[in-house]
Amino acid sequence: MGVPGPIPSPAGEPEAPVMDREEADRALTRLVAEHEAVETSLLALQDHAGRRLLEGAGLTGETRSRWAAAEQLITLLWTYFDAYTAALAEARALRSRHRWPGHAELARLTELLRGPSVTLSAAESPEAAAALTGEARLSERLTLQELVDRMNTGYARALDVVVAADSVWSALPARIDMLAAELRRTRSLAHSVGVRPGEHPAGDDLERITANLTALRAEVISDPLAFWTPAAGGSSAPGGGRPDTTRYDREARALEDIRREIEAVLGVRQDAERRLMQLRDVLSRADRTLNEARAARGEVLAKIAASEVPAVSGPPTALNEQLVTAADYRRRSQWHRLSPLLESLEERAEDELQRARESLTAVTAPLAVRAELRGRLDAYKAKVSRHGLAEDPFLAERYDAARRMLWSAPCDLRAAEQAVLRYQQAVAEALVPRQAGPGDRPGLREPERRGRGDG
Repeated sequence: MGVPGPIPSPAGEPEAPVMDREEADRALTRLVAEHEAVETSLLALQDHAGRRLLEGAGLTGETRSRWAAAEQLITLLWTYFDAYTAALAEARALRSRHRWPGHAELARLTELLRGPSVTLSAAESPEAAAALTGEARLSERLTLQELVDRMNTGYARALDVVVAADSVWSALPARIDMLAAELRRTRSLAHSVGVRPGEHPAGDDLERITANLTALRAEVISDPLAFWTPAAGGSSAPGGGRPDTTRYDREARALEDIRREIEAVLGVRQDAERRLMQLRDVLSRADRTLNEARAARGEVLAKIAASEVPAVSGPPTALNEQLVTAADYRRRSQWHRLSPLLESLEERAEDELQRARESLTAVTAPLAVRAELRGRLDAYKAKVSRHGLAEDPFLAERYDAARRMLWSAPCDLRAAEQAVLRYQQAVAEALVPRQAGPGDRPGLREPERRGRGDG
C-alpha cells in the first residue's frame, strides 16, 4: 500500500490531500445516507396529494406559472439525482474492489467523493437550472456535496409550491361549501317570509353573496396560490404561511348579518298578533290619557286663575294610521315590511304614552298645588286645635282668609299661597311663648295683643 498523498492537478500542483481508507469509508457512508434521504424526499414529493392535484387541475394565474416552473424543477431534480446515483455507484464499485485500496484507488475515491466529479447539463431545463444557480449555464461540474445542496434547495422550492397549494385546497373549498350550504338554508327561510331579490335589500344581498361564493370557489380551485399569505418574517420552511381567507370571512360576516335579520323577521311572524295588540293597548292608553288631560285642563281653567296652563295636543293620528298599515302587512304576510315598522311603532308608541302622561301632569299641576295648600292649611288648623288655640280670633281670621281663597273659584294660587304662609307664621308665633314683662298679663301672647291693638 502506498502512502496517501495529494491529488495532482493537471499542472502538477497538489490540490487536495488524498483520503485514507477510513476517511473514504466515512465519506462514502455519509453520501449513501444522503442519497437515501434525497430519494425518500423525491418519492414523497412524487406521491404528494397536492402534486397530483396540481397535475390534474386547470390552473390559472400565479399558480399556473409557479407550477410550470416547479414541474421543470422536479424534472431537473430527478436528473440531478440520477447523476448523483451514478457517481455514487462508481465510487462504491471502486471501493469494493479491494479491502485495502492502494494509493491510486484512494486518489480516485478522493476525486469521486470530494472533487468535482459530476458533470451536469442544463440543456433539458435551462429555466429551472438558472433558478437554482442564479445564471443560465450549458453545463457545469459539481462535487457530490454541492449536488446534494443543489437538490435540497430545489426540493424546498418545489415542495413550497405543492404544500401551499394543497393547504389552500384543504382549507378554503370545504369552508366555502359549508358556507354555501348555510346560504341555501338562509335563502329558503328568506323566501318563506317574503325576503326576495328585488323586494327586500336582504334578498339582493343573498344573491350577491351567492355569486361571490361561486366565483371565489372557482378562483380558489384554479389559482390556489393567489390565496396564500407567506409567513411573517419570510420563513424559509416549505409551506410557511397560511391561506388568505379575507374574502371568505367578509361573505361569512355578511351572511351572518342577513341570517340574524331573517331570524328577526321569523320572530315577527311568530308573535306579530301579540305585538300588534300591545301597540293598540299602548296607543289606546295614550289617547285616554290625552282625553283626561283635556278634561283636566277645562277644570283647571274653571277653578284656577292661571294663564300658563299648557295646551293638550290631539290624538296620535299618524301612529294609528301606521298601525292600520302594520295590520295590513300582517294580513298579507309581508313580514319583511312588518318587522321594521313594528320596531319603529313600538318605540314611538311608548314615547307617545310618556308624552301624554307628562301633558296630564303639567295640566293638573295647579290642582295639585291647590290640594297641597289645602292640606297644609288643614294640618296647621289641627295643630292649633291641639294646643288649645282654636278660639284665638287672630289665628281664626288668618285661617278664614286663606280658606276663602283656596275654596273659591277661580282660585288665585299665588295669593292663596301667601295667605297660607301668613297663617303658618301666625301659628308659629302663637306656639312660642314670649317672656312676660311688667305690664303684661299672664298668658297673653304677642299675636293676641297685636290683634287687640289692631281692633
